[in-house]
Amino acid sequence: MLVFKFGGASVKSAAAVKNIVEILQRYPEEEIVVVVSAMGKTTNALERIIENFVNRNREGLTAEYEQLKDYHLEIVNGLFEEHDHQVFEQVDQLFSTLYGRLAKEPTLNFDYDYDQLICFGEMLSTTIISHYLNKAAIPTRWMDIRRAIKTDNSWREARVDWELSSRLVNEQFRFNGEQILITQGFLGSTINDQTTSLGREGSDYTAAILAYMLKAGSVTIWKDVPGVLNADPKYFDDTILLEKLSYLDAIELAYFGTGVIHPKTIKPLQNKNINLYVKSFLNPDAPGTLVGNLNYDKLTPSFIFKMDQVLISISPLDFSFINEDNLQEIFGILNKHGLKINLMQNSAISFKMIVNNHKRKLRLVEDDLEKKFKVTYQTGLELVTIRYFDQSTIDRVMINKELILEQRGVQNIELLIRDRG
Repeated sequence: MLVFKFGGASVKSAAAVKNIVEILQRYPEEEIVVVVSAMGKTTNALERIIENFVNRNREGLTAEYEQLKDYHLEIVNGLFEEHDHQVFEQVDQLFSTLYGRLAKEPTLNFDYDYDQLICFGEMLSTTIISHYLNKAAIPTRWMDIRRAIKTDNSWREARVDWELSSRLVNEQFRFNGEQILITQGFLGSTINDQTTSLGREGSDYTAAILAYMLKAGSVTIWKDVPGVLNADPKYFDDTILLEKLSYLDAIELAYFGTGVIHPKTIKPLQNKNINLYVKSFLNPDAPGTLVGNLNYDKLTPSFIFKMDQVLISISPLDFSFINEDNLQEIFGILNKHGLKINLMQNSAISFKMIVNNHKRKLRLVEDDLEKKFKVTYQTGLELVTIRYFDQSTIDRVMINKELILEQRGVQNIELLIRDRG
């Protein structure tokens, strides 16, 4: 049994969904669990809908809702000529349910509201694709992942109950004549059946969870890139495909933000020694990248760019030392509002951290920090991580840049930089 994961770009249109059929037809003898993300930029669209919902902007909400519905209906119309096909009724029902939820008042918990609404992207994509696979004579059963993966109620960053989830997954994810079991990435639910999410871009993690619990032969993540590259093509023209990655290197690159693999994906696979393949859905014959229990002398230097970074400098109001109690309070505030640190440094009287420019979370964190600390900001920064660095790689990223902060290890260097004025 194999696990395949298809991201938003691989299901963004009717033509893309048809391409999935062609890929699956290459594996006629395999039973495959298929994990699917929301279509195209649907999650971004739903996030805008949620912001309008929470801010009670009915005009903006309605416009975004109608645009999202039209987008999905365009895909359905491109896949199904028979307008009496049950997929039309099911998609319409999902949008009616979404609209009904949006007609209610928001709660006082933004993250709770987020999870109850964001799930519609994956519910829509898997419903549409499931019907199309059956139409294409690939026997498929639709599965609701929320019935199998159980979590705590840490909304937007839910933690998996591994023991309960493993029992439920093995009870439910059984092949009964189907070739494909299709389910949603990114989602779970509490024991009270309230929807949770596993973190942004968490569909890779879902695939790894299922592979671990079902003892899959391998996991394949299908992307719009040839595999794991040593840099983002948006920033480098001459990127190099990393044909093989050890679990350790894959975890390091994912942790620092390579973007191709979700950071939590590797550990479950390593625990069961399950190989991970990152392949191109545009060129499925290409080898892609293999991640596994591999050894090599050294890897090609890899560059990871995080744009729109914020440097927060924190110091006590009374000029006292930054001690363990201060740090505990700072970390507690960050955890409370779900703001993650990308890099941190501290001295006797100051603590510096680099975070993504998440405006809502930053505002809440700042309000809490300023009750006890002096807080200053620098914005418009870039954080560059180089794994297996040398001076030439540092020089390469520092062209026309000013260094703000540096953190150097044996194999990694992190450079906080900005454009020279």
